[in-house]
Amino acid sequence: MSAHLPPLVPIVFGSTVFAILGYFFTLVLGSRKNWIGSSLILLALAAWLVLQGVLSGTGFYLVTDPFPPRFLCMVLPPILFLILLFVFPSSRTWMDQIPGENLTYLHLARIPVELVLYWLAMYGWVPISMTFAGWNFDILIGLTAPIAAYFIVNKPIPSKNWILFWNIVGLLFLLNIVILGILSAPGPFQKLSFERPNTAVLQFPYVWLPSFIVPSVLFAHLVSIRRRFVTG
Repeated sequence: MSAHLPPLVPIVFGSTVFAILGYFFTLVLGSRKNWIGSSLILLALAAWLVLQGVLSGTGFYLVTDPFPPRFLCMVLPPILFLILLFVFPSSRTWMDQIPGENLTYLHLARIPVELVLYWLAMYGWVPISMTFAGWNFDILIGLTAPIAAYFIVNKPIPSKNWILFWNIVGLLFLLNIVILGILSAPGPFQKLSFERPNTAVLQFPYVWLPSFIVPSVLFAHLVSIRRRFVTG
């Protein structure tokens, strides 16, 4: 049975979520050429956070019997949203204007997220395999983000290839923890951690991890990788 969490855990997690939202707000401020479109994206993100907060607060995701599983309601819309961003020329132009170092610094958010996951594991809300004490290596990307940003800003000769490699590794680490999270969560896809399932992401505010933080990190990686192949 999961133990009661100390207040510091949701405070750190919530602060991280709103820091990422603030990051996107700065991108809106910096996008003078498409203020309306960027503002709509920001409003959509805020509305999405509210919707997921309401759904998780009512216990919607705690019902794990239905098929298809309800957790698809938290992950499929962000995936569709990301696809649309890369489909429309106007949004691609907006993404290409984002400074590469800004995209890289976003990954600093992975440090407090990994600390929160570790605390959640200590109180029985997630399996230890989902933390840096298990099979989750995501914190390494957060810790090395300042180094990657240094290469982007200073532009040494081999920096482009190193940044591409760093983003690909970060993408693989992200995929790893997503798979671990899905296979450890109660529901039809659970294959791991039956003695201590991943119940945190089904509840408020940790529902924002798969529905907002993971898509945000994925966004930063995909934009950086696209930039390497499109703009060089």
